Amino acid sequence: MKIISMIPARYSASRFPGKLMQDLGGKTVIRRTYEATVATKLFDDVIVVTDSDIIYNEIVNNGGKAMMSIKEHECGSDRIAEAVASLDVDIVVNVQGDEPFTDVESLGKLIDVFKDDDEKQIDLASLMVHITEADEINNPNTVKVIVDNFNFALYFSRSPIPYPRDTNIAVKYYKHKGVYAFRKDAILDFYTLPMKPLEASEKIECIRYLEYGKRIKMVETDVQGVEIDTPEDLERAKKLWK
Repeated sequence: MKIISMIPARYSASRFPGKLMQDLGGKTVIRRTYEATVATKLFDDVIVVTDSDIIYNEIVNNGGKAMMSIKEHECGSDRIAEAVASLDVDIVVNVQGDEPFTDVESLGKLIDVFKDDDEKQIDLASLMVHITEADEINNPNTVKVIVDNFNFALYFSRSPIPYPRDTNIAVKYYKHKGVYAFRKDAILDFYTLPMKPLEASEKIECIRYLEYGKRIKMVETDVQGVEIDTPEDLERAKKLWK
């Protein structure tokens, strides 16, 4: 299989504009993410896909690979689908541009899902992390996921799922990490299918796959990392980097 990583990188993030160009230990967040992804040595290629000249130049001028998006896009998967349409590739791994702590072990687990899927029953795979802090479980910026007995995703939400109506029942809460691995045909399908109400309500792009009957295999990881969604996240990332 030919496996590449694409890093969608928007400059005008709604909650933290310009976050990918913020300093993290002497380099920008997007450069840290790109270099960490390359350093895993898991991919035949790593490419940043962006709508921003600033981000494009940041990557290319520092020896990396980048592509400019032709169109405006609602989400990272749309941006990747446009870029990957003309490429000869089997599996595309989407690493979020604000995830500079993405690690080789977690990415390797995602790729292994497809190596073991001889009958091609899995459309995409993604990561989840067990969380226990009430603040994180109730935080709408933290996307939660519930799975079946075979770790296929049942639903994603910004609300706590499952809802703890009976507090005596021991349930686990899982945070969805925004790292995906797609079959090429699955992400091209995503690009052509219109957004439906559940995705529009939650603003969680992977819900579109579920609404159209795609199968998402979730892989548990112990690596928390820091997703940089807010200035406070950036400060936590700086402390962790040190």
